[in-house]
Amino acid sequence: MSAIAGIQHFYNEQVPEEHSGAMMKTLAQFPADDMKAWCKESTFLGCLSQWITPESVGEPLPFYCEDRKTAITADAIIDNREELFGALQVDQKVRESIPDSRLILLAYEKWGEDSPKHLIGDFAFMIWDDRRKTLFGARDFTGTRTLYYYFGRQRFAFCTTIEPLLALPYIRKSLNEEWLAEYLAITGMIDTAGADTTPYNTIFQVPPSHSITVRNNRMKLTRYCSLHPEKTLHFKSDEEYVEAFQEVFQKAVNSRLRTFRPVGSQLSGGLDSGAVTSFAAKQMQAGNKQLHTFSYVPVDGFDDFTPRHLIPDERPFIKETVEHIGGIKDHYFDFKRKDSYSEIDEMLQTVEMPYKFHENSFWLKGMFEKAAEHRVGVLLNGDRGNFSISWGSALDYYAVLLNKFKWIKLFQELNHYSLTVGGPRLRRIPLILRRGHPMLDLFFSKNDTWFLPPLINEEFAQRTGIYNKLAQHRINKTGWFKKSNMYEDRRKLFENIFPWNAGNTFTCKMSLSSQTWKRDPSNDLRVVRFCLSVPEEQFVKDGVDRSLIRRATEHYLPDKVRLNQRFRGVQGADWVYRLKPRWQELTRELGQMCNDDRILKYVDGNLLKAALIKICEGPKEHCATDPDYKNIMRALIVYRFLQKF
Repeated sequence: MSAIAGIQHFYNEQVPEEHSGAMMKTLAQFPADDMKAWCKESTFLGCLSQWITPESVGEPLPFYCEDRKTAITADAIIDNREELFGALQVDQKVRESIPDSRLILLAYEKWGEDSPKHLIGDFAFMIWDDRRKTLFGARDFTGTRTLYYYFGRQRFAFCTTIEPLLALPYIRKSLNEEWLAEYLAITGMIDTAGADTTPYNTIFQVPPSHSITVRNNRMKLTRYCSLHPEKTLHFKSDEEYVEAFQEVFQKAVNSRLRTFRPVGSQLSGGLDSGAVTSFAAKQMQAGNKQLHTFSYVPVDGFDDFTPRHLIPDERPFIKETVEHIGGIKDHYFDFKRKDSYSEIDEMLQTVEMPYKFHENSFWLKGMFEKAAEHRVGVLLNGDRGNFSISWGSALDYYAVLLNKFKWIKLFQELNHYSLTVGGPRLRRIPLILRRGHPMLDLFFSKNDTWFLPPLINEEFAQRTGIYNKLAQHRINKTGWFKKSNMYEDRRKLFENIFPWNAGNTFTCKMSLSSQTWKRDPSNDLRVVRFCLSVPEEQFVKDGVDRSLIRRATEHYLPDKVRLNQRFRGVQGADWVYRLKPRWQELTRELGQMCNDDRILKYVDGNLLKAALIKICEGPKEHCATDPDYKNIMRALIVYRFLQKF
């Protein structure tokens, strides 16, 4: 794991030492095992190295290959090493020790600019090809590692983080208002619909699934990966689907355990993190190693206001999983005295841009910090599982059966579902109709659907033409995608690349601060492709949603967790309760914000003032899901960010 940087001048002008030095000095704020630079004529490459895998210890980065006249700097862990060893004809004697950066360089030598298509893992890298006078790099398929760049008439510069680029004298620090307009107009957790933009006018990012080529004063971005299943799998029995899933998932988990440091796993009471943890523990127990689990719990004194089917404190389910698996050292953290408000400045410094997950920011950040205290090298999680390993919404599948007039099968499924979840089977027909025909929502009250009003000032929206731009991505004036079903949402998630940036920006940069690499087997390219090729009837079967993962974790997870369809964990429900000691300070700053033209020219002032009235009434824990509470906190984060300009 590394933070990489580089500069290339286009007209044979040498890179001044003060420029390369300024970038590396800024990167030096992060903990490091090594820090090196390489420079030849008009090209500079730098790397701050954090050793995670056994092969990375002592790895020289940047690395220059004299025979091939290529240099590489890389922030990468490659997971399909065995496959690459064969394809690249790597000598058996060096396979155990060869670092991942060297494999990337060999892949480039064999496949050139097609090389990213053959790599599986988390990576961002740049290669200087001295023979072709070309700078080439890529970012992995969901962009788990960030890669920012500046492209001007005379030079090109890149880095894992934004601040080192801003340290260069020719890069002007100015606000990208189009980025901000998208951020404010989109009500979901996505930052923007532009996968290559940032909050800074002159700084861009290589999108997920893309490579970048810089040659002869020209730059080209190329998409190298699209997630369309080549064909649907057809096995003879349900058991064969389970066995095939277990094989590909175990391989994904095993490849993410490659570290000489302790391994941790973020564990909730659900299926995704439970599956990751159980498969990891199985492999580690075979090697007499212990897995650490890290779990968030609400702070003492929090009065649970959530509906009965939601569980803010998942300890009963977590402990059940830990005891069933065995050989685990479990840790539980309530992050006392931590809250969404007091973390804003540190979060902005880390993420380098506004963020929308303030309700969970304090514990997500805290997980990295706690893992670092235990010297964890790899922190496993199952964040992408909802769209891969645990895919399978029963009601959405039943809507498909209804639309295809498969009423006998629908009746049978509803009968099983009602026995499992409870309640009369036919009472769910109206909801199924709405899932299958989203336009029917027009006939229901707006109160029936929770929504967050867009924050954007209408004049600012018109000036930037933001709604016309978002309409090209099928995002309407509600600030979210046009009504569609879960299948359409899943397709858009894997077709479009912009949804991946927000979460990965935080994860990548927190990993640098904590020297802990967060890794997700449910996001493994092999796993995702497998799950996309599985027939839908394997994901919902006999009244059981998420059926494939439930069947695949038999004996891995306790039935209380594995077969649970009644309760769902919810994190961050105590975020308002945590703010009580800071409420007066918070209210005072919000009052200042609501009268400050620096933000009112971008944000809807009437919306803010209406929300402030609620805030001034004092903290109400049950308002944790209130749109006004959420929006005014989002606005405050933007307000703090704007003060940097």
